[in-house]
Amino acid sequence: MQSGAKTLSAGGGASLCCLLLLWLIYSHLLREGQLAVGTCEIVMLNRDSSVPRRTIARQTARCACRRGQIAGTTRARPACVDARIVRSRQWCEMSPCLESEVCSLLFNRSGWTCTRGSGRIKTVTPLPKEPS
Repeated sequence: MQSGAKTLSAGGGASLCCLLLLWLIYSHLLREGQLAVGTCEIVMLNRDSSVPRRTIARQTARCACRRGQIAGTTRARPACVDARIVRSRQWCEMSPCLESEVCSLLFNRSGWTCTRGSGRIKTVTPLPKEPS
């Protein structure tokens, strides 16, 4: 009975050691510039405020999306969204605006607007992906 407990204990220790090793490898890969699946990061953000009462911002994000997903916007942050939304240009289905804002499609579906109760309007037009 006692030798069985020692064997079980040794097996549990080996499993714990393997899990720790896998976690260390995974965290090292993430530090090396790899994104976790389903996440995005902003890699470039430019703002132009040369026109009074108007700011033009250009943002580039890098995403590691799952199959069937593509880089998009959720709650005003880069996110992986269903590719169908982007292909059909039904932008508001990805909830791109903040909770306090209302989303509306532009008339030609080239983008969307986020309108606050105070009347402030933010217009977003995604740029087409450049060929690789």
